[in-house]
Amino acid sequence: MGVVALMLSFALPGTGQANALPEIKALPLELAIKAGLATLDECSRNNYRVSVAVVDRGGNVKALLRHDGAGAHTPDSSFKKAYTSASLGRPTMELAELLVKVPRIQALRDMNDKILILGGGLPIKLDGQLVGGIGVGGAPGDQFDETCARAGLKAIGAE
Repeated sequence: MGVVALMLSFALPGTGQANALPEIKALPLELAIKAGLATLDECSRNNYRVSVAVVDRGGNVKALLRHDGAGAHTPDSSFKKAYTSASLGRPTMELAELLVKVPRIQALRDMNDKILILGGGLPIKLDGQLVGGIGVGGAPGDQFDETCARAGLKAIGAE
């Protein structure tokens, strides 16, 4: 076996087929909208005027909803929280707490201008696979943003 053939065999682990593509689940638009609406409903029950963003695994907006009267900053903050949780695969509240405990990872917040490490963003996992993120901005505290986002996950059977 030549060097090139040997390198190719290492580059394609497990499949044995050069043209095999991995199966990657995608977040359907219908579920993104359903999660967003359930999130807004939860916030409405508590009289919070918020925005909610739902992104796919690549951080692209699938749904962006805003209550009448929500703050001007809330579409941006909800998107950035959703993007951050999808990009890093963790709740933004957990990341915020981690930055306090492990100061050497402070640079996480500066990876790009879309990162916002503030509670209210949750990764969306369906059948154990990361498919996106949901973010809420505008409730009177990030713990309330996160509670609303959890209602969105529950509505679509996400983890």
